[in-house]
Amino acid sequence: MTKGLVIVYTGKGKGKTTAALGMALRAIGYDHKVCMIQFIKGSWHYGEMTSSKRLEPEFELTAIGKGFVGILDDKSPIEDHKKVAEEALKVAEEKINSKIYNIVILDEINYAVNLGLINLKDVLEIIANKPDDVNLVLTGNHAKDEVIEKADLVTEMREIKHPFKSGIKAKKGIDF
Repeated sequence: MTKGLVIVYTGKGKGKTTAALGMALRAIGYDHKVCMIQFIKGSWHYGEMTSSKRLEPEFELTAIGKGFVGILDDKSPIEDHKKVAEEALKVAEEKINSKIYNIVILDEINYAVNLGLINLKDVLEIIANKPDDVNLVLTGNHAKDEVIEKADLVTEMREIKHPFKSGIKAKKGIDF
């Protein structure tokens, strides 16, 4: 048995969720089971909601969030976002300890902590208590130093240039 890793994809650049999905695609090639729990995304439609169904039963996507917090068309009170983020945390613990998955991806969990939707202490407990054979991936900007310290691999995405700054809107299949 090999030790499962704690992997963090963070930073202001794009590609954190995409990197996690790339890892999932690679793992599925070896018949590994992967679960992705999305803490922020959820109310909008985006490509991985549809494409992930093609990877079942090896890949399971659970979108629990109410959508992006405090931007664009978000009219939900912060308490509603906190409630679903706490629910996502409970689901994450169940999936991590289920003995079903080789990889569990906690998508946008770093944002959830940074926005105060969930407590850093709870995330650190999940990392500390994960079974030895489970690989745990945490994505989202603003990864806390304590999470980075516990991780085996940390990659920071750095934005150099972004089309949005030139007035180009998000594109289907590229951004969502």
